Amino acid sequence: MNFTPIASSSSGNLYRLDNGKETLMIEAGLRFADIRKAFGFKLSELAGCLVTHMHEDHSRGAVKLIAAGVDVYMSVGTAEGIGAKGHRLHIVEAGKQFKVGGYTIMPFATEHDCDGSLGFLIQSGPDKLMFATDTYFIRYRFQGLTIIAVECNYDIDLLDKNVAAATYPAHNRNRVRESHMELKTVKDFLSANDLSKVIEIHLIHLSSANSDAERFRKEIQAITGKPVYIAGGAR
Repeated sequence: MNFTPIASSSSGNLYRLDNGKETLMIEAGLRFADIRKAFGFKLSELAGCLVTHMHEDHSRGAVKLIAAGVDVYMSVGTAEGIGAKGHRLHIVEAGKQFKVGGYTIMPFATEHDCDGSLGFLIQSGPDKLMFATDTYFIRYRFQGLTIIAVECNYDIDLLDKNVAAATYPAHNRNRVRESHMELKTVKDFLSANDLSKVIEIHLIHLSSANSDAERFRKEIQAITGKPVYIAGGAR
């Protein structure tokens, strides 16, 4: 499988997964017109779209995707939160496996500040992707992963430095800590998992204010020995 970040920031999130036969969209956090453009105006060829949670930077285009005939998969909490409905809406639950074309998908619960947020374990052929964003912790461990796409939102020292300098709002500090993943937590998660088959790690959803992309990349690469890529911002 090929995993390609298209947009990855608090402005909007959109990712492409391709197994050589079918394309799967992960997240729908851009305007519908921008999503259409990013996928070459060929939405009818998509196997489907997975949405992790209700916040607009992850779900902005989901309702229009459903109306356009794309099969969109999300939790009941997300669907209720964004007002999604229609026969192309598919409600999924943590711990209940489902298939989308040639992809086998296991949703798992994540730790965020909204109802029904999910991560996804996605398998096609010999490849297995773990996708998790907007979560301060991942309670599960995984075997046989080949691709990891994980949030690495901030560094606590940078966050506290910015709050102290009044360059970042103090009232946001606790919200960030209780809903997004910090660098050390990412390191602990990766160290606790089986990385023997991993061929690449993508760090996604970095904070524009409280992260250092190149340092994050180098430090994660040093502890894992795997190629590490930083997902860019919305474009």
